[in-house]
Amino acid sequence: MISQLAQAITAAGPGRLRVAVDGRTAAGKTSFGHELALAIVELGRPVLRASLDDFKRPWRERHLYDRESGEGYYRNAFDYDRVKSLLLEPFAHGECALCAIDPRTQVDHSDLVTPAGRDAVLVVDGVFAFRAELNACWDYRIWLEVRPELSVARGLDRDGGDLSVLTDRYLVSENIYLAEEEPLLRADAVVDNTDFVAPVLLRLRAITAQA
Repeated sequence: MISQLAQAITAAGPGRLRVAVDGRTAAGKTSFGHELALAIVELGRPVLRASLDDFKRPWRERHLYDRESGEGYYRNAFDYDRVKSLLLEPFAHGECALCAIDPRTQVDHSDLVTPAGRDAVLVVDGVFAFRAELNACWDYRIWLEVRPELSVARGLDRDGGDLSVLTDRYLVSENIYLAEEEPLLRADAVVDNTDFVAPVLLRLRAITAQA
């Protein structure tokens, strides 16, 4: 299934491509992005990897906005201007910063630029990737579908901690996203990722070959 997706993406022919992997918390976006990147490399294309988690606003500025409620997290957590100006737009011209601010250390790495060859594919995972601010930047969009209750259970297994963060912040913010942006309608591919071992491909569109 991953190979099918890799082939559908690279069928566009030569030229840089930007691919987004979106879905609820703990849907498996990061692992899926890694596996997809490897499959694209096996087809002979260089791949760069990035995560939207590395483009959040710094914690030191959290007194300026609400980032802890579900509504606030959805509206304010990510810096979409930097996603575009550091990652997505410069990639199209041959180089980009793959990380703005490390979410754990809060160190700013935006001055570290990585070259992107003419046939490079950028695979970016992250929640809210198909928001209106970013949607036009993607050449291919993949949505990983999991039930909300499974997202919460997996989030607890992965992160531990406070259940309310998952239910009152992440789940609420994702429900706002689904209602406002309808990301499944924007997806070129939809994968039921309920079972990590046996994901099911529900939708697959090929990219039109570039002239």
